[in-house]
Amino acid sequence: MLNIFAQEREHPRIYTSDHKKSDFIESLKKVEWKAKLIEKKKTDVDKYIELCVEDPEWLLSRLQMNWKTKHSKVFLRGIKFSHSEGEAPVPTVRFSGQRDPASNYKSPALEEIEPYFDDERGLYLENKKTGKKEWIHPSLSGNIIDATNKKIMKLVSDAAFLYWFSGEDKYAEFAESVFFTYIDGMYYREAPIDLDNTSQQRISGLSSFEVIHEEMVVYLTTTYDFLYKYFLKKNRNLNNAIAVFQRYGEQIINNGIPDNNWNLFQARFIIHIAMVLDDNSNYKNGKGREYFLKHVFDQSTERQIAIKEAILNYDQETGIWPESPGYSVHTNKSFLQILTLLDNYTNNNELKNYPIIEKALLSSFQYLFPSGYMVAFGDSRHSIITPENFELLISNYRKYNQKDKELIITGFLNRLIDKGDYQREGKDLFQLFFYVDSLEQTKSENVEESVSKLVWPTFYAPNVSLFIQRMGAGDDAIMVSTVGSFGNHSHVNGITIELFANNYVLGPDMSKGGSYWSPTYREYYSQFPAHNTVVVDGQSTYNRMRGYNPFTLDNYFPEIGESTTSFDNVTFSKVSFVEPQTLSDQQRLTAQIKTESGKGYILDIFRSKKKNPTSQKHEYFYHNLGQSLEILDSNDNLISLNPSNELGSIHGDIPAYDYLTEKESVISNDNIKALFKLKSKDAADIFMKMWIKGSENQKIFSVKSPKSDALIKGSAPLEMLGEKIPTIILRRNEEAWNNPFAVVFNPYIDGLKNPIKNVKFSDIPLNYETQKIKILHQDSITKDIIIANSSVNDVTTENSFFQKGLLSIVRLSDTLMIPKFIFLAGVYKFEYDGWQILSKNKSVSVSIELINGDLHIQNDKPIVLKVPIKEGFVADNLKIYENGKLVSKNKGFISRSNSEQIEFLLGKQYNNAVIEFSK
Repeated sequence: MLNIFAQEREHPRIYTSDHKKSDFIESLKKVEWKAKLIEKKKTDVDKYIELCVEDPEWLLSRLQMNWKTKHSKVFLRGIKFSHSEGEAPVPTVRFSGQRDPASNYKSPALEEIEPYFDDERGLYLENKKTGKKEWIHPSLSGNIIDATNKKIMKLVSDAAFLYWFSGEDKYAEFAESVFFTYIDGMYYREAPIDLDNTSQQRISGLSSFEVIHEEMVVYLTTTYDFLYKYFLKKNRNLNNAIAVFQRYGEQIINNGIPDNNWNLFQARFIIHIAMVLDDNSNYKNGKGREYFLKHVFDQSTERQIAIKEAILNYDQETGIWPESPGYSVHTNKSFLQILTLLDNYTNNNELKNYPIIEKALLSSFQYLFPSGYMVAFGDSRHSIITPENFELLISNYRKYNQKDKELIITGFLNRLIDKGDYQREGKDLFQLFFYVDSLEQTKSENVEESVSKLVWPTFYAPNVSLFIQRMGAGDDAIMVSTVGSFGNHSHVNGITIELFANNYVLGPDMSKGGSYWSPTYREYYSQFPAHNTVVVDGQSTYNRMRGYNPFTLDNYFPEIGESTTSFDNVTFSKVSFVEPQTLSDQQRLTAQIKTESGKGYILDIFRSKKKNPTSQKHEYFYHNLGQSLEILDSNDNLISLNPSNELGSIHGDIPAYDYLTEKESVISNDNIKALFKLKSKDAADIFMKMWIKGSENQKIFSVKSPKSDALIKGSAPLEMLGEKIPTIILRRNEEAWNNPFAVVFNPYIDGLKNPIKNVKFSDIPLNYETQKIKILHQDSITKDIIIANSSVNDVTTENSFFQKGLLSIVRLSDTLMIPKFIFLAGVYKFEYDGWQILSKNKSVSVSIELINGDLHIQNDKPIVLKVPIKEGFVADNLKIYENGKLVSKNKGFISRSNSEQIEFLLGKQYNNAVIEFSK
C-alpha cells in the first residue's frame, strides 16, 4: 500500500486539493447545506477577526499557556494535574486539569478570559452552584483548559480553510500567529509524567489526559495543510510544526488502549499526521508519511494495533464489535473516517479492501428496536445509529458507482431525516468535503423491505453476550433484548433485559448516568439494581467496564439468521449464568407470544439459587416507564403498601440500594399484579401489567429508581426524560430455582382491548420445578397452556400429559377440537390429548399450526408425529415443500401402538411440511 505515496503532492491534501477547488466552488451554487456551513464559519471567524483589528493579539492571548512561568515539564497525580515546572525559551502549552470531564466550575467564553492569564493561585472560575468566581487548583477544572485551546484552534483551522477558499489574507493573518504560538509552546514542552506511576502514565496525550481526546491534532494539521503555501510565502520555518506533529504521533502510538475503540480514535489522529507530512526521506528521523501510515495499517505496537489486526476484533460471523452499541457504531465510524481519508489519497476503494467494515455497518441494524433506536446495554443510550456512518457509505458507493447499495443506505438516512432524528447539515470540514452534495429520493416501502432483511426475529452476538427477540410490526411490534456482561463498556448486570412494546422501550436499562469517575456511575448505574435482573443476598457484583461474565445461550427459537420464519407466534431464549460474587446459578427463559389480536405478551421465568445451600435471598428487579405503580390482587383490588426502611447499605446491601427512594412494601403469598401507568401529552395512557406468580412470604417492594440515562427524545415520551423510574422488586428469602420468579408482561393501551383477560399460575404435584401457566385471551375462548422446565432433561407428568423437555406452548380454542398450534422447544417426548411427538435423536424444536384446515409443521430435527383422530379431523397426506415447491407427498398410517392416532415420519429438518385432513 505504501508505495503509492512515493510521488509528492501539493498542499492541501488531507481533505481536498487545489485541482478540486473549482468544482468545489461551483457546487456551492446549488448545494445549500454546504453554502450555509461556509457562511456560518465565515460569520464565526469574522467576529473574532474584528476583535483582532484593534488588538492583533486578542485571540492569541486567550490561549491557555504558561505565559509567565514558561514551564517545560508537567506532572500528574493519577487522573489529576499536580503541577508544572522548568523553564522554556517561550510560553508553553498548559496541560488539562483532570481526566474526569465533570467539574463544578463553568467554562468561560473566550470573551470572559483574561488575556495572558497565568496566576500562581490557579484558575479563577465561576462556581456553577453559587454563580460566584473562586480561585481553584487546575485539578478541579475538568477539561476546561484543553477545551478552551481546542475552541481557539478550531477557529484557526476554519480560518485556514477560509483563506484557501477565498484567498483573503485576513484569514491567514488571523490564524498564523495563534498557530505558531501554540506550536512553539508545545515544541518546548515535554509529555506529562505521572508521579504516582499509575495506568494514567500510558494513556496521556500531549495536551489531554487521554490520547483519544487529542482532537487538537486535527485542528493543527488542517491549519498547516490549508496555510502551507502561505507559510512558504511568508518564509515561516516549519521545522517546529513538523517536530510537534511527529511528537503527537509518537505519543499516541506509545500510549492509549490498543484493544478497544480507543485504538481507532488514535488511528484517526495518526492518519491526519501521516497525510500532512512528506515522505520519510525528507526527515532525519525518518518519521514521515510512510512511517505513520505503517503504524495505522500494518505494524502493531504495544499500544497501537494496526488495522489489519484490529479488524479481527470484529466477530467475523456477525460483524459485531466487542463493545456496547454506542461505542460499537462509533468504532465503525472511526474505521470509515480513516478509510475515507486514505481513499481520498489513493482512489483505490479502500472500503472494499476491508469487507468486514461494511458488514459491521449493516450488522448494526440488529441493535435497533422497532422504533429505530438502539438497545442500551452497558454504557450506551437509546440513540440512533450514527448518521455519519450512512453518509460515508453513501459517499463510497457513489464514488465507485454502486447504485443499488447507495439507494438502500440512502433510504435509511432519508427515514431518519423524515422522522426528525437527523438534520442534514454539515458541521465540520470533514463533512464538508466527504458528504455527497445531495441524497437520492427513495420510497418508504423499499426502505421497510430493506430493513426487514437486515434485522431478524432472533439475533445473537456472543462477543457482547446479546440475544435479541423481535415479533410483530408497526404498533404491534414487541422486542426483548437479553444481555450478559461481556466486552468493553459492559455493566455489572447478571442477566438483564430491556422490553419494547407500544412503540416505546417500556422496560429500559439505566445506561451510565454520570461520568465514569462519579459515585453515581460506580455505585448505581453500572451495578445490578440499575438493571432488570436478579440480585442475590443484596451482594451481586463483579468488575464493571471490561466484562468477562457472559451468559450461555442454551436454547432459542427461531433459528438465527432468518429474516422471516414460517411460524411467527413464538420467539424465546433460555440463557444461563453463574453470578460470581455469591456463586449463584441463574437461568432466564424469556418468550414472546403473539395473541389472536396480533398483540403480544412476554413470559419471563428467572431461576436463581446459591451453589452453597446456606441462607439466601433473591430479589427480582424490574423498571418500567411511567408515573405510577399499583399493586393489585387477583380481583384487581388495590393492595396497600407500607413505608419501608429496608433496601440499603445499612442492611448489608451494596451501595446501589441507597439510590432507591419512596420505598414501600407488603408481604403476600398470592398471585398478584403490578400495573405501571405511563401518561403523556396528547396520547392515550400506556399500561404495563405484570402478572406475578405468588410464593410463600414473598415480599413486594414498590420503589423509585434514579432517572434512566438511556432515554432520549423519541425512545420515551418527553414526560419521562430526567424523571425517576417506578420499579418493582420481588424478594424471596429462599432459593428461587424450584420455585422461580415467573412473570407475564402484558403491555396494552388505554382505549384499546387488552389482549389478555387472565393469567393463572399452577403447580404440578411431584414436578416442583415445572411452571404451568394458563393465559386466557380477551375473547374468553382462546387460551395458551405453557409448560416450562429448567432443562431439556426435565420430565413433567400430569394426568394424560407428558413432557420430557424444556418448553411447550399449546393454544386451544373452545370452538375447535384440535389445538390452534403446538410449539415445542428442547423436547424429546411430548404427549397431550392424543397428540404425540417423539424426537429421533437430539431434543427438537417443533411448531404445528392449524391454518385453513391444514396442519403446517416446522421441525429442526427428525421427529415422529402422531396426530389423534378427532371428529372432523382425520390426518391424511403429508406434503413436503422446499423453496415453495412440493417435493414429496406421503400418506400417514395408523399407529401400531394406538389405533386412534395417525403416524407420520419427518426424517429430517423441514421448514414447511403440511398435513391435510380428509374431509
